Amino acid sequence: MTPSQPAAVREAVLSQHRDGPGMLPSACITIRELERPVLSAGYVRVRNDFMQLTAVMADLMSAHPGLPMPSYPVGDPLWGGAVGTVIESASDLPVGTVVQHMNGWREELTGPANTFYPVPVDVLPGAEYVLNQGVTAYHGMVDIAEVGEGDVVFVTGAAGGVGSLAGQIAKACGAKTVIGSAGSAEKVKYLVEELGFDAGINYRDGLVQEQLAEFAPEGINVFFDTVGGSQFEAAVQAAAPDARFALCGTLAGQIDGGNAGSPRLDIMTAIVKQLTIRPFSTFHTPEQLQAWGTHYGQWLAEGKMVFPHTIIDGGLDAAPAALDALLKGRYRGNVLVRMGAQ
Repeated sequence: MTPSQPAAVREAVLSQHRDGPGMLPSACITIRELERPVLSAGYVRVRNDFMQLTAVMADLMSAHPGLPMPSYPVGDPLWGGAVGTVIESASDLPVGTVVQHMNGWREELTGPANTFYPVPVDVLPGAEYVLNQGVTAYHGMVDIAEVGEGDVVFVTGAAGGVGSLAGQIAKACGAKTVIGSAGSAEKVKYLVEELGFDAGINYRDGLVQEQLAEFAPEGINVFFDTVGGSQFEAAVQAAAPDARFALCGTLAGQIDGGNAGSPRLDIMTAIVKQLTIRPFSTFHTPEQLQAWGTHYGQWLAEGKMVFPHTIIDGGLDAAPAALDALLKGRYRGNVLVRMGAQ
């Protein structure tokens, strides 16, 4: 420990399981102090600079989240994507290296050097650009929905971390028209003016099916759904023959329940239109990571894509309330917490 380093470090732990969508995630989080561990051979000490917040973190606070990943254990620190800077090293990884890892929700951590991955800061506008949900967006839009030239695409939750990238991916792959839904007029404007969507729908107006008929008179070919509920039902009615549905999430039910996870399927319409409906999970396989990483860097460089994100200041103390606000739809794009002075 150097004179400039405090004797204790702080991390966020799960204090109790979340008992339903009405319980705010912040009610389940406690911040505790731990004594800084000794740095062993082959280890590094990393100061976290940014951590990522995602809606799935709230689900993982449940005892039985029903997801292809384990829940957060009570009493253990939470985890999630983060980038940080090596501040002390007993390994070949030099001090000052900017790294990516999955140990967010703490101000600092110590671990084996081979569990941290250097960030290509020379080719990105900022290290925080690696903290995105593009692997899911790319896998769903390209591998599952098979978006292509001339497609008319509808993306729900389009101002969120996944949807904001999925719509841009569709455009980069040659989609003719990309329509996004969001929960306010301000967000709809953001989709069109800043992210390059062709049209936006404020689902709170309650006219999703009518607006889809206006923006896509011949029907939608691809539906990328992060929301579920009534927007899924509207997409079935608005679908063109042989449309492909990629179902990614049920954001509409993650804070207040409802029918988001169990929308009604008009089976006869699905049969007549011969819809392909594919729910999917993203396991971040090496192939998926490589596919997204290659295209992300290329599209950023070519100006075909921007990184939609919101940065929350206030460090670890601000993170629990920020996760509450994320579930309530108060942010745009990928949500990042700045952990310290940059």
